[in-house]
Amino acid sequence: MPVTIRSRLLLLVLSVLVPGMLGVAWLIGSTYEAERDAHRRALRDTARALSLLIDGELQRRATIAHVLARSPELDGPSPLDEESLLGLERLARRAMQGMDGWVELRMPGRVLMSTRLPEGSRGEQPGPAALSPIALMQPLAPATAVAGLPAEMVAAWVEPVTRNGALLYNIVVTVRPSELQRIVQAQAPPPGWIGTVMDSNGLLVARLPGGVAFVGRPGRPDLRARMAGSTEGAFESVSLDGVPAAGYFSTSPLGWSYVSAMPRGEFAGRMPQAVQRVGVGALALLALAMGGAVWVARRIERPIRALKTAAQDLQAGRPVLLRPTGIVECDEVAEALAAAGRSMASARGELERSVAQAIERTRLVEQRGAQSQRVAALGRLTGGVAHEFNNLLGVISNSMHLMQRHASAAELQGPLKATQRSVDKGSQLTQHLLRFAGRRAVRIQTLSLARYLPEVQELMRSVLGRRIEISVDVSLDIWPVRLDTNELDLALVNLALNAQDAMPSGGELRLRARNAGAEDLEGLPDLAPGNYVLLTVADDGVGLAPAMVEHAFEPFFTTKGVGQGSGLGLSQVHGFATQAGGAARLASTPGLGTKVSLLLPAAQADGAEAPLPFAESAPQSIAGATVLLVEDDESLGDVTAALLMAHGARVVRAGDADAALRLLDAGVVPEVLLSDIVMPGSMDGVGLARRLRQQHPGLPVVLITGFSNTVMAEGEFPVLRKPCPPAEMLAALQAAMASRRANGHPAAPQPRS
Repeated sequence: MPVTIRSRLLLLVLSVLVPGMLGVAWLIGSTYEAERDAHRRALRDTARALSLLIDGELQRRATIAHVLARSPELDGPSPLDEESLLGLERLARRAMQGMDGWVELRMPGRVLMSTRLPEGSRGEQPGPAALSPIALMQPLAPATAVAGLPAEMVAAWVEPVTRNGALLYNIVVTVRPSELQRIVQAQAPPPGWIGTVMDSNGLLVARLPGGVAFVGRPGRPDLRARMAGSTEGAFESVSLDGVPAAGYFSTSPLGWSYVSAMPRGEFAGRMPQAVQRVGVGALALLALAMGGAVWVARRIERPIRALKTAAQDLQAGRPVLLRPTGIVECDEVAEALAAAGRSMASARGELERSVAQAIERTRLVEQRGAQSQRVAALGRLTGGVAHEFNNLLGVISNSMHLMQRHASAAELQGPLKATQRSVDKGSQLTQHLLRFAGRRAVRIQTLSLARYLPEVQELMRSVLGRRIEISVDVSLDIWPVRLDTNELDLALVNLALNAQDAMPSGGELRLRARNAGAEDLEGLPDLAPGNYVLLTVADDGVGLAPAMVEHAFEPFFTTKGVGQGSGLGLSQVHGFATQAGGAARLASTPGLGTKVSLLLPAAQADGAEAPLPFAESAPQSIAGATVLLVEDDESLGDVTAALLMAHGARVVRAGDADAALRLLDAGVVPEVLLSDIVMPGSMDGVGLARRLRQQHPGLPVVLITGFSNTVMAEGEFPVLRKPCPPAEMLAALQAAMASRRANGHPAAPQPRS
């Protein structure tokens, strides 16, 4: 249905102003909500701050009690003589200078000393029937009656005094409500606000307003129930004055709470006059806009027709003639139509250039994808080669051990030692190859960065050369961390290589480590709760642009030319931090340098390293034992069997897991099973070990592998690494058999000769 310009303008005005009116309504509502949020934050911050002050005041008493309880004046016979009591009293009076309250020394049924009395006074004062065996904060209660002094409500910190494991006395340091009342009054809350200190039983210790008139009164039941289920939080209740109030409470570690509240009517907020004026102005604006729309509609029809003519010229490819319409906006549109006609020709060329650039970017993406596939294929090839190389090293190592047992081995000690060094070096190389192939197990262990970083400094210097200075700074109180040290080595090497590229003319690389604070964990909601250590690596290089920082951790992202960098260095760093249970961040400023921050989880205080799969002190003798050897590599199996038999063992061979199960089903009864993990067939070594745990639970199993991707097996069975030193292999077998006997399984019957 056709609609006139006038109707369209009216609809336009409504479409513009109605959202504005809705915005005004939203503004009014958000103003109320913002004021409530501001009050809520103010109540929360006040409660938390005062809770810290109250906790600090109580901790001062606790510290005094703790120090007095360890005074040498209490080391004498019980009860103490007058000289010791006088020395302890003077020490207590000095400790309490400038503080309200007093100190008492109690024993069952008596108060031996009290700074509440004049110095040296020892009047008989009744004490508790029994002593407290632990340090605690007693809630508000009537003080012990003393002649000549008024009775009052006080709280107290009780510290036990033990000597030679026996509980002798209690040191009691009191806290008067008046002192906490002064702390509350010193905060000067806004008029009408309520500040309350409550002890662990929910009794009022101090209050503003009201003061001592409220001391000892219990808090509202609904508030006490709310505080019982949480250490802090907001609430709505009725104050002890009968005023509806909204507030916030915060409970300190000692169990005392501070409550900050304000009248509920004030908490809801009031509409500012400025917002009221905005509402009235919006209604007036709506009326004026409707009238103006009708007037403008009558003067807009001719310019619209002129624009229609210009658009038809543009559509036909004719030059657009500028015809003044009397309306600036319409003249601008007409000029834009003319410019559009002129730019259409140049747009075709721009489009062709954009298509060419898109094709080039597509080609680069294809190259990068091909590079990723080559890296993956190289990783698989490297892992396979390293596995076979480990088998060859195992043959050499075991053969060398057999040669050392030969009578003429003394003449071959030089070559044999050189061969052993070559085997060790080859083993290290295969570990590097397996790490590149992604087939090295994650070996988590506890690490002290205070020792590690100074040691790794030499590794970094060998990577960076002499033109780059390296500085290490580690906090003395830094926590140990739980991570894979090999992955940490690789991450630091990757960061060092990046820093070297960023500082072609030299510079400084700074390694810093400290305990992470709350501000370091901001913006990382996915981190698990707990303590973290912050490790930073910073350089003085050229830095990165902000747009590049956003993509720095992405795989294959690199600032180097094609073929000059894989783009996997920072990706490995990010993957290492995430796998360790932490996070990685990167900050960079062009011309000033780059800093990479690693948040690493701290080790638990009571954490312990996993025990070795076999005792190092186990006797390395397997003479007379029957060993079922499962090894698919024939050469390695031959030399391993010869090594075991040279130590007096009987060896039964199997080429895979299925063959080993058939031997067991046929009646072969070994005392221990030594199996490779990666084998052909329907089952690998781990699967065989788990099957035997079900079918032959008394048969001990030792696994050996050259792949090192057996993290799932290491928690279940002893796992040896190829090439394995013969002493370590023999110790593992002996330990496994000893564990079988310790668990109550009889030794396997020996076959008859």
